[in-house]
Formats: sequence, structure tokens, C-alpha cells
Amino acid sequence: MARNRPDLDRSVPVLLVKIGRYPQSHSAVGVVRSFGRAGVPVHAMVEDRLTPTAVSRHLTGAVVARTTGCEPEERLLEAVRGAARRVGRRCLPVTTDDEAAVLLAEHADEFRGQLLLPPVPAALPRRLADKGELPALCAAAGVPTLRATAPDGREQLLETARSLGYPLVLKNLAPFSRLSRPAVGHSTVVRDERALLAACPDGTAGSVLAQEYLPDEHAEDWFTHLCCGPGGEPLVLFTGLKLRAWPPGGGVTTRARALPNPELAALAERFCRSVGYCGIADLDWRLDRRTGRYHLVDFNPRTGAQFRLFETAGGVDVVRALHLSLTGRPVPSGPQRARSFAVGQLDAMSVVSGLRHERRLPRDVRPRRGTERAWLSLDDPAPAVAETARFAVTEALRLVRAVRRGG
Repeated sequence: MARNRPDLDRSVPVLLVKIGRYPQSHSAVGVVRSFGRAGVPVHAMVEDRLTPTAVSRHLTGAVVARTTGCEPEERLLEAVRGAARRVGRRCLPVTTDDEAAVLLAEHADEFRGQLLLPPVPAALPRRLADKGELPALCAAAGVPTLRATAPDGREQLLETARSLGYPLVLKNLAPFSRLSRPAVGHSTVVRDERALLAACPDGTAGSVLAQEYLPDEHAEDWFTHLCCGPGGEPLVLFTGLKLRAWPPGGGVTTRARALPNPELAALAERFCRSVGYCGIADLDWRLDRRTGRYHLVDFNPRTGAQFRLFETAGGVDVVRALHLSLTGRPVPSGPQRARSFAVGQLDAMSVVSGLRHERRLPRDVRPRRGTERAWLSLDDPAPAVAETARFAVTEALRLVRAVRRGG
């Protein structure tokens, strides 16, 4: 449809840049589909040629680049340079992880001839992605956040827990360290000291953040996805409500709804202007219903996993807005479309978990009209098939490991 194809410069290709191994990435598939449907050539760094991203019919070229994020920096830079050379002309990079965003920002001058990058201050993405730095940045911007500390060892971790109280949220602290020495597998809620020491037996100095917890019965999870021009001016800004996640309480979003929220949009804009952010970002917020205050809990300086939930009535999402802006074309304004987002098997697992623990079906089990599906698409079915196969293998291996542990 015409509304889904804004006037992008098709002579400027896109390169999806990834660091680390996460082949089942629906954000990467979303980037490929968004540009491919608009007629823009899109290439992607992939783990192998059978990932869901690699088999998309909208992908122009796959570049196999196996990285873990633990390699020396020069090796990671060469992987990106090699991928850019494969594209063959200057291209616009889109990142789907914090490490890639940090690497490109800090080495922007070296990539100037190969990549078309937003003029973000070189050190800013690393600071924003570091959860220990975020409270100070929020305080300077006058934006609420939750109390949090990055403890230095076991004793400080226990002291922090006593200060903040239980339950407590544990998060991996910073880009790169979350891959080289992860403290937790994902954001984890611990409810007492025993659970805390089981999750972090040595205190994981320098790699974990301990954050205040807002009880689920008094909270809502919101996010803002945006693309900013120089100085933090939003080119597009979207707001939405998270309905479910997997694992529950701290995992990836599996069901969400786009909802206009002017108060939250104003907070996001204030923060981005304060720090001078430029580019695509995904901000996570937690609303305390008791006070009516939104707290910024994460700033991801890259494309968010559920970014395809959001699109203007004219077909502009955050990645298309970035392309329009950096190729010198106007970014059309317009209201965000009302729609939902669902992530296949993971959402089904979240529903089953909710049914088991709450003895009732969660809200929005049935897909609404206009739901954007992370995997299933009539015009691009292969990624859903590839994801189903990988999901089955992953779950089978997990079951085998559980049986062996039980034995």
C-alpha cells in the first residue's frame, strides 16, 4: 500500500549491524522487512545463512559474521568493515544491539567513507547504555528514575539490598560486559537474600546493577521508540504499553499496544534534548500508579525489539525516519497508528505462565485487528518457518538438559 512506502532514497542501501549471537532476532527481521517493502536494498550481518533474517525474501544480501562480543575491539571493527565492503557503496547502518551502537559511535570517524552515521556525540551511547550512568543523566534532565546502585562485590551488594529493600531487580550493567561476564541471564527479580546470593554468589563486581522494584500490582510498563535529529529533536516519537513479557516480569516484550501518551512523550523528548542524543532509541519506563510518575529504567541507543509496533499513518517507523533524515529528505509528520504487536511462541508461553500462576487468561489473548506479528507475514513466510524450527530445537535441548539435571 502507498501509505507504507514513504519517499526513501533507494540509491542508499542499508546494512544491519549486529554484535553477539542472537539468531532468533525479530527486530532484525523487522528492519529487513521495513526497508525491503519500501524498495531500499538491505543487507544484514547474520550468524549463518539459515537464520530467520537470512531467509527473508526482502533481504538483498546476507553477510555471515560470527561474533560473540567478547572479541578484541579491532576484530569487531574489521567484521563491520568487511560487511560494509560487501555492500559495495556507502550505506546506512542500523543497529539492533547496544554493543554495535557503541562501537559505531566511538569509531564514527573511521567509518565515515563507508557508513552514513547520525552525528551523535561519540561517548554518549556507551553512557546511555550503561545502567549505572543512567540515574545521573536522569537527575540532570529532571526525569524521574528508580533508585539503583552498581555494587562493588558481595558485601556492597548485600548492603545495597538492605538499603533498597526486597524485592530487588538485578540487571546486567553495561554493554560488552553483559556478554563477557553476564551477571544474570535477563532482568531478574529477587525476593530475599537467599535468592539474591543464588543469583549473584560472588556479588559479580562491576557487572550487575541492583535496582529498586515497583510491585506489579501498582505499576505499568511503557516504552517510547523515537528517532532524533541533531540536538535531541524528535523526528518521530511513539509511545506504547507492554502487556506481557517472556520470561514474565523481566524478559522481552511478547505483546504490546501502541497508545498515544503525551505526558510520556514529553518526558522522552526532555531527556533526549538534555543529553543531546541523535539517532534511534528505545526507552523503557515504569509507571508507579500510586504517584502517577513515569520512571525511566533503560535507555537503549539502538533499534528496539518491538519497533515495528510503531508506524505513523504515512508509513514512517523509526528506521525509515533515520534513513529519510540522513539522506536529506523530510520526515513526514503524522499520528501513530493504533495497533498491537505479538511475538509468536514466546507470547504463547507467557499466556500459559499467566494461566498457571494467576488461574485466569491474561488480557489480549486473541490478536486484535491490525496486530503486527514479529514472525508471521503473508508476504514473507520463510522467517516464521526458520524461527519455528530453531525454537523447537532450542526447547528440545533445554528439556534434555533439565532431564539430565534431574537425573
